[in-house]
Amino acid sequence: QVQLVESGGGLVQAGGSLRLSCAASGRTFSINAMGWFRQAPGKGREFVTTINWSSLTTYYADSVKGRFTISRDNAKNTVYLQMNSLKPEDTAVYYCAVEIHGSSWSLPILERQYDYWGQGTQVTVSS
Repeated sequence: QVQLVESGGGLVQAGGSLRLSCAASGRTFSINAMGWFRQAPGKGREFVTTINWSSLTTYYADSVKGRFTISRDNAKNTVYLQMNSLKPEDTAVYYCAVEIHGSSWSLPILERQYDYWGQGTQVTVSS
């Protein structure tokens, strides 16, 4: 199993920045990709970004492209989500997730492709 713990959420004004962290523990050698999703009040969970663990290839949702950056610290088994130019519509609970069973080039964007999930961290952007 893989355990995930997110941190770094909070309240920020529109135009500001936040950096989320997701620390993985357990069978981290089995990680194929890590991703971030978010869920706004009254809405379903949506894909934000993902990073392939071995190739470091990344993929972003159009809504965050150019504003958010995903990165990985291999030594710490941690993935970061740097969020800049935040907008009120970015307000959501942000979840990190891990894909175990995937190809070496996998960039999963669907919830069902992920095997483990963190508990989520709240991000609130005020206007």
